[in-house]
Amino acid sequence: MTTTPDGRPIPPAHADERAMLETWLDFHRATLALKCSGLGDDQARTASAAPSSMTLLGLVQHMAEIERNWFRRVFAGQDVPPVFGEDNPDGFALDPDRGLDGATAAWRAEVARSRELVADASLDDSGRLSEQEAGHLGTPTVSLRWILVHMIEEYARHNGHADLIRERIDGVAGA
Repeated sequence: MTTTPDGRPIPPAHADERAMLETWLDFHRATLALKCSGLGDDQARTASAAPSSMTLLGLVQHMAEIERNWFRRVFAGQDVPPVFGEDNPDGFALDPDRGLDGATAAWRAEVARSRELVADASLDDSGRLSEQEAGHLGTPTVSLRWILVHMIEEYARHNGHADLIRERIDGVAGA
C-alpha cells in the first residue's frame, strides 16, 4: 500500500466500491490520528477559537462515539452505552482525569470493533436507525454503503476542525 510522506494510507485510484469506501475512511481516520500526534494532554485540551470550545481531545472522543453509534448501534443493532458516559453522549465534554492517550485508545478500540462488525457484510446490508435519526432521514434503515459514506463525511468535516485547532496549538498545518 502506498502512503503519504506522513504515513497515511493513500486510497487506490482504481478499486471496487467497497475497497474505495473503506480505504477513504481509513485515510480520514489516519488523518485524525496525525492531527493529534506528538501532543501533550494540555495541548490536546486547547480550544479552537472563541466562542467554540472544541478541542482535539474532544474530537477524538466524539469520533469514538460516532464510530460506536453508526457501526455498533445502527448497523449491528447493539444496545451499548456512550463510550465516555451517559452524561457525555456526543463525547465533546472533557474529563480532567482522561487524557489524550486514554481517549485515543478508546477511539482505536471502537475503530477496530467497527471493522470487525462490517468485515463480512454486504454494502447493501442495512442497520436500523433510532427514531430520531429515522425522523431526519425519513426511513427506518440505512445501508452499510450509506454509513460508510456518512463516516467519510463526518471525519472529513472534523478533520478540517482538527487542522485549524492543531495550527492554533503549534503552527502545524495542512495534510
